[in-house]
Amino acid sequence: MLSDFSESAIQSTKSGQATYCKFITPNDTGSTGSHQSGYHISKTAWSLFFDSPGVRGVNKDKTEIINWQDDFETESRFIYYGTGTRNEYRLTRFGHNFPFLNDENIGSLLVISKVADDYYKAYVLETEVEIENYLNFFGISPDKTNGLISELVATPTSLQGLIDDYIRSLSNDFPTTEILSAKAREIFLEVNRQDERIAVQSPDLAITSWVDTEFDLFKAVEKHLYSPQLAQPFNDVESLVTFSNTVLNRRKSRAGKSLEHHLEKIFDVNRLPYTSQGITEGKKKPDFIIPSITLYRDDNYSSDKLVFLGAKTTCKDRWRQILNEAARIPHKHLFTLQQGISSNQLQEMRDENLTLVVPENISQHFR
Repeated sequence: MLSDFSESAIQSTKSGQATYCKFITPNDTGSTGSHQSGYHISKTAWSLFFDSPGVRGVNKDKTEIINWQDDFETESRFIYYGTGTRNEYRLTRFGHNFPFLNDENIGSLLVISKVADDYYKAYVLETEVEIENYLNFFGISPDKTNGLISELVATPTSLQGLIDDYIRSLSNDFPTTEILSAKAREIFLEVNRQDERIAVQSPDLAITSWVDTEFDLFKAVEKHLYSPQLAQPFNDVESLVTFSNTVLNRRKSRAGKSLEHHLEKIFDVNRLPYTSQGITEGKKKPDFIIPSITLYRDDNYSSDKLVFLGAKTTCKDRWRQILNEAARIPHKHLFTLQQGISSNQLQEMRDENLTLVVPENISQHFR
């Protein structure tokens, strides 16, 4: 049984000088067929290791001590490749038998915290529970990793004014997920001077932008509504734990429903018929049956004309849960924001007649 390192990663992020996180991709492990392996680090995160950004035409590197999983240390190299056609940062040199740079690690979440000069703590979160615990704690969308945490959690200034206006209009009740999703879309469209036609013209951009905007909106609503409770001391540990669990459970349940609401909007604008949460065999409730649950239940309607679509923000472990949700539809589809799935898992999905559906900007992490 794998250990849960999410709490350690959270504490390291809170206490460290700076933290970077990203999903491990085939490009990191060398599974793409390239000769270069080692974690590819976003150009925006150069300050995690260097005093100044790399300059084209010059390579530079630095050696750091990294403690992995609170267990062992490596003397690794952070290098900027600036010569020839290359212009990238990588973290390399982990020694023989390093366990976190192979195909099975693709889709895991890498978290690196700077503890002190030249000393770091790193965690590879391998299960969906760990990944969701970490991302939900900081309010980060799965499609919005690969950066410094301080930047990932910051609300874009372009959105702040409209978010503040909405906050001032709130009562003391937490808005439903449906209301929050609709408001997030409204804010994004107004700020970017777009209308709902973006769901037809650029559905990939629409879905990820709406999800990201809702994460920012949700955090602002949380801060507003929970501030009175946080301003007062808790009378006992049980009250503190109850409050914390309420906050975290709301974050977890909201993320999945948010994705479903935004997909529904994409379908509505494109006039695609569907039923969400229709009941199939064994009282299962698939996220979407296309064109309808009524036709699904009609034995005279060809199953070849039916489409099943599940929706999960991450699917590293739980993709198998949808396989028995609609027996009439043997070929399943699953929409996800997960960045990177190992080749072995992709083959397992193919063997189970499952096709992943991902936004275009995420699909690059599967190559």
